[in-house]
Amino acid sequence: MGDAPERNEDTADGAVRVEAPARLHFGFLDLHGGLGRRFGSIGLAIDEPSLALTARRSLHPSITGPEAERVRGYVRAAAAHLGGGEDVAIAVERAIPAHAGFGSGTQLGLAVAAAMARLIGAPFAADSFAATLDRGNRSGVGLCAFTEGGLIVDGGRGSDGGPPPVIARLPYPNAWRIVLIIDPEMAGVHGVREVEAFRDLPRFPEAQAAEICRITLMQVLPAVALAEPQGFGAGITRIQDLIGDHFAPHQGGRYASAAVAQVLANVAAQGIPGYGQSSWGPTGFVLMPSDAAARALVADLDRGGSLRFVVARGRNSGASVTGPA
Repeated sequence: MGDAPERNEDTADGAVRVEAPARLHFGFLDLHGGLGRRFGSIGLAIDEPSLALTARRSLHPSITGPEAERVRGYVRAAAAHLGGGEDVAIAVERAIPAHAGFGSGTQLGLAVAAAMARLIGAPFAADSFAATLDRGNRSGVGLCAFTEGGLIVDGGRGSDGGPPPVIARLPYPNAWRIVLIIDPEMAGVHGVREVEAFRDLPRFPEAQAAEICRITLMQVLPAVALAEPQGFGAGITRIQDLIGDHFAPHQGGRYASAAVAQVLANVAAQGIPGYGQSSWGPTGFVLMPSDAAARALVADLDRGGSLRFVVARGRNSGASVTGPA
């Protein structure tokens, strides 16, 4: 994994600007943990939704825009890590929806840390900030989405307590699209409820963990490498079914949102091979082989209710950090 996000030309007025992608979490590889490493994840950086913020040194610190309280906590943590002050003015221009399955907390925390490091001329490495920002506890996908983008597989959390290592990263085919099904009326399991869920759920069956790992290595990754959407979609859906059923007691079913579940049932009835829910949801996704196919599907699925449909691309680059170094 690279040490820093992409850097471009300077912005004006001494400001640092950070733009970061959301990520989809397709599932855990090994919740059983019998080999000594637990979790392991597969996920994808996407171009929408995305985060944008600017930061400046200021004698009058301020935080404006959405997610102000979260940003304030990340400023404190990043300042302590960097050994500097909190004398920054941060404006969040665009936020990734929180608790919706997009990894918003990781992207926001890393964006704040990257901006503050750039402002004082300090090096930035996402892994080094993980513990400080309380990110990457179960999945390394969000950290790699910030630094590199692409389709990402991590090797799970070991006894050393460090962030899960990225063991595979492939560029996502440019022609493929992801239809996002967003339910703005609910939030996925998070915080204390998430901790309780991982504590209370029964141990994941070893045979099912083995099946997920086999699907990932022998079906999902080769399908991406060879741009074979059918095999990729079928593999992701099977992983989703196994993981979704395991977490069903804590999210009310295989999918957290009943409205999203209804749409995905329609997708399944059409024989589309790739669909599921990102992380704890409620956001659902459908994997499509082209932009035209994705937009035709949205036209068919969108009935004008509260659900929001977005056609996204995989993003094969990490966050951009622009401004004075």
